[in-house]
Amino acid sequence: MQNLASTERAALERITHDPMLAQVQQWAAINSGSGNLAGLKATADLLADAFAILPGNIELQEPAPVEKVRADGVVEIVEHGRHLVVTVRPEAPVQLLFTGHMDTVFPADHNFQEQRWLEDGVLNGPGVADMKGGIAVMLAALAAAETAPEFANVGYQVMINSDEEVGSPSSAPLITALAKGKTAALTYEPALPDGTLAGERGGSGNFSIIFTGKSAHAGRNPQDGRNALLAAADLALRLKALTRPGLNVNPARIEGGSPNNVVPDHAILRVNFRPMTPQIVEETDLALRTLIADIEREHDVSAHLHGSFGRPPKPIDAGAAKLFDLVKQCGADLGLSIAWKASGGVCDGNNIAACGIPVVDTMGVRGGAIHSADEFLITESLVERARLSALTILRIAKKGAL
Repeated sequence: MQNLASTERAALERITHDPMLAQVQQWAAINSGSGNLAGLKATADLLADAFAILPGNIELQEPAPVEKVRADGVVEIVEHGRHLVVTVRPEAPVQLLFTGHMDTVFPADHNFQEQRWLEDGVLNGPGVADMKGGIAVMLAALAAAETAPEFANVGYQVMINSDEEVGSPSSAPLITALAKGKTAALTYEPALPDGTLAGERGGSGNFSIIFTGKSAHAGRNPQDGRNALLAAADLALRLKALTRPGLNVNPARIEGGSPNNVVPDHAILRVNFRPMTPQIVEETDLALRTLIADIEREHDVSAHLHGSFGRPPKPIDAGAAKLFDLVKQCGADLGLSIAWKASGGVCDGNNIAACGIPVVDTMGVRGGAIHSADEFLITESLVERARLSALTILRIAKKGAL
């Protein structure tokens, strides 16, 4: 560890491997799939206990109401778990935001539930990298930073939500509220196995379009029917044709239909958009609504649009570039080579950046094969990445700014 002040060195030396690994294994032993409310509650309680070592206020906040379109077209409210929020020194002159998520993509009935060692220092298990390992890194970094006198002028909030893996629908308003007035933010998604961080990210929009036509006998009077399934298929083709550089469109599913001898009067098209810039979001939203109107007129059906661009694009602006440069310099002082590249994935960093707050969103562990039963954590990166975070936030504390 080169070019470190004595208080920085003392703080970083407090970060050790074994307690962090024990936390990861304890947290990963509980299934906390996004829809497993019991598992999320158990995990939230454990996290609240763990974060109690910080000198702040701990709350478990209720999720915002979220609607979902069922296959039959009925819109219902979907339950989500509570979100952990820790607030420390809210009156301090410098305010930071740290975010993570407790949920995984593996539901309670998934066959991937156990942990095992693939080799020495490589742990396979559900959520060990994405992101139980990242939460351990965050907590260790903050606990270490709290021992340095220069950190006394920094206040911060920690948010660990329960729904990131499904797009943060019930925590998006909370993220926006917490981001307000912050100097910078760090999010603890996993880095790549070689330590590369995610830079700019595209956005994501998920929509369901409900079509209502008119049923009729397929042989006796088909001309009296209005085929909702055909309208959905036609729209799917037209939306796919919007794909161009900077925008990918994925019509993912059509639900509905009828028996073969009935003109179907109901269908739902599910579609995902991946726009790279805010301008493309605006253009795509207009094109989507225009095409739906065209389909309604040409097929003589009605259509209801449900959904949003829940993850705005995340470009690298001047503030984000400055924060990346700070992380890179801190890495160099720790003997780490920090690089980043654009990512097609999305996360809560997208939502934070949309609030105008500089964010680096892959400050978690080194690992890989996330969202699969091959997910792994490189355990030596626990200490490595916690020290990188701790040094970064201590440097912000020392400057009183980015």
